[in-house]
Amino acid sequence: MSSSADREALIRHARERFSRLDLLVNNAGAAPRERRDILDATEESFDELIGVNLKGPHFLTQLAARWMLEQGGGRIVFITSISSYTASVNRAEYCLSKAALSMSVALYAERLAASGIQVFEIRPGIIRTDMIAAVEKSYEERIAGGLVPQRRLGEGSDVAKAVRAIADGLLDYATGQIINIDGGFHLRSL
Repeated sequence: MSSSADREALIRHARERFSRLDLLVNNAGAAPRERRDILDATEESFDELIGVNLKGPHFLTQLAARWMLEQGGGRIVFITSISSYTASVNRAEYCLSKAALSMSVALYAERLAASGIQVFEIRPGIIRTDMIAAVEKSYEERIAGGLVPQRRLGEGSDVAKAVRAIADGLLDYATGQIINIDGGFHLRSL
């Protein structure tokens, strides 16, 4: 995702193989190779995560949006994270990349709405994936203690259902929306 040549090759391949691009799902996501306190994080890790999590989806969307403009419509989904607004000082570069990606969603939604291209942000919470495998047990304990109101880890299928609703056109008058797939993590209560 961080390579301009690879993004261009992907769109070129899609154009050769398919006549249209109806849906782009930006689901790139890399975590730091090593969780480090913000005071010990490296520029190399920062550059890698910004490249994969932000630069790649942002510029792939630019290419896809141009194609969608030619054909008169489409839908774009960015998979971000609750880390776009939740501070995790042991993986600051991940949080920063996802927060910036949230702004990319808003920018593209504003720019493309009048042209019939809907743009959405799906913010997954704690989802059972390889990315959290090393800390899954810790998350399960915290969730059991009330971290997430629905008291369970999310599954990839939870995120996929939200993407499906967008793909099926069920939210076509909701461009720019943030859809939280987080078991209620985003709720604030006293």
